[in-house]
This record gives sequence, structure tokens and C-alpha cells, in this order.
Amino acid sequence: MQHSMTTTAFTLDGYRVTKNLGIVRGITVRSRNVFGTIGASFQTLIGGNITLFSQLCEKTRSEAFDMMLLHAGELGANAVIGVRYDATEIMQGVSEVLCYGTAVVVEQSR
Repeated sequence: MQHSMTTTAFTLDGYRVTKNLGIVRGITVRSRNVFGTIGASFQTLIGGNITLFSQLCEKTRSEAFDMMLLHAGELGANAVIGVRYDATEIMQGVSEVLCYGTAVVVEQSR
């Protein structure tokens, strides 16, 4: 499924929903490694963007998003609407990232 067929809105411009396949999700659980944590600690002394954590967060969100798309594809969807993210710290240094939305079948509007 193409990323352009996903949206945080509940409609997809130029398309109409013909079938609702239900909620789909992608979940990933990540922990910080000790080297990344030490490197990030040094970056906090300087201030600004903590790139080591930014990269970890981006990779984690991307992984959860891709798993959600895989789940949607398995159901026969060609689009996902209402996409959202949620994150929960399971234990210190370990976080769950959830990406979810509604899998749908769409066709181009006339």
C-alpha cells in the first residue's frame, strides 16, 4: 500500500470509501541501548535537538506504521484513514509505540 493512501483525516480526497474493514494496528516495543543513552546525555549538555533519540523515535514510528500497513493489506484494504500514534512507557527505558487507523477499500470519485 502506498503511503499516499493513508491519512489522519476520515476521508481521502478524490476517493470514496466503499468498504470499512475495521481497525488495524502496528505495535513495536523498543528499548534504549546504553551507548545511545550516554551519547544522548552528552547532547543534552549542549542543548538543542537530541539527534540520537530523534533517530530512534523516527525509526520506531516508521516500523509501527509499516506494520499497520501490512496488517491493512492482509485484510484487503487499499487505504487507511484516521491514522494515529500512541506511545506508552512500559518500564524505564522501554516504550511501546502503536500506530492505528481504519482499514478501508476506496475507489476514485467521479
